[in-house]
Amino acid sequence: MRLEARPQVSRGWLVSAPFVAVAVTLLLTALLLKWAGAPVGEAFSLLVQGAFGTRFALSETLTRATPLILTGLAAAVAFRARLFNIGAEGQLYLGALAAVAVGGQHPEGLWAPLAQLPLPVLQAVMVGAAALAGAVWLLLPALLKSRLGVDEVVTTLLLNFVALLLVSMLLDGVMKDPMAMGWPQSVALQPELEYGRLLERTRLHNGLLWAIGLAVLLWVVDRYTTLGLAMRAVGANKEAAAFAGLPVQRTVIIVALISGALAGLAGVGEVAGRTSYVTLDMSPGYGYAGIVIAMLAGLHPLGVVAAAVFVAAVLVGADSMSRTLGVPNVLADVVVALALLSILVTALFARYRIVWRQHHQRVGAA
Repeated sequence: MRLEARPQVSRGWLVSAPFVAVAVTLLLTALLLKWAGAPVGEAFSLLVQGAFGTRFALSETLTRATPLILTGLAAAVAFRARLFNIGAEGQLYLGALAAVAVGGQHPEGLWAPLAQLPLPVLQAVMVGAAALAGAVWLLLPALLKSRLGVDEVVTTLLLNFVALLLVSMLLDGVMKDPMAMGWPQSVALQPELEYGRLLERTRLHNGLLWAIGLAVLLWVVDRYTTLGLAMRAVGANKEAAAFAGLPVQRTVIIVALISGALAGLAGVGEVAGRTSYVTLDMSPGYGYAGIVIAMLAGLHPLGVVAAAVFVAAVLVGADSMSRTLGVPNVLADVVVALALLSILVTALFARYRIVWRQHHQRVGAA
């Protein structure tokens, strides 16, 4: 038995691969629920009800989906150019920290020049600082990859821990909220800089509209611009792209800046839209979940939105299912992991097929 590349990859299979992966994920989840002794039908019903059944449930699902869209886009745009950004988690935290550094309620006189800016300008500076922080944090691994051939998977992953240690140091130092009674959190964001609410009496904010708008913009860039063509060409075959005269290194750097900026925007969205300050447990792994979302979406920017809503629904709905049936809440993380494995396997079989060969021994006459 061996894997053999298919002579021609079916476009229909590639399009249907995410749906097959979701179906396989749900089937495996049903087996896990059955093994745990929970009624499968009721468990799935509670999951859907907990994610979409009420106005509050829907708002929580979409609130959770907002940073997932941005981290999913960050992974998708980087993976499209074969830049494997595993560091969106650290970029998210640095984006959130930069937002508070610009727009936080610091002691009087600390940021006097910024305090004099008009509110719309200050909000734009805050968002720009968050995007810049995420972009710069990914720039170093991109330069190491393009100039020295250093594996960006390792560097971006390790920089996540560096970013969290840096945030921890600042939250216990110059960025610490003096009113937090020793709890490691930053100063709060100025209320005037927080995002507006899309639904009253919910946490759903207009960052969702910005995230969807960025997904549409990236789709336009990917399909109808020379940058999008260069990204796809570099991702398909870097050597062939260089032979055709495309600026490979410059494209990788631009992709890194876009990817890091998107993850940084996820950070400012969490601060300005949900928490108002930075803590070390602000993100439950949005950066890593973005990888799953990008793969489920087939690296398609618009598909990222749907995949993010699916993952958010699993995370939110699992809480309701856990409370009612006593199923461990960690099942949501298992479902997300199964989704990633399923899409990887389906994508593998979209491009390769299993070939069985029998080895016959020749027996000569004595």
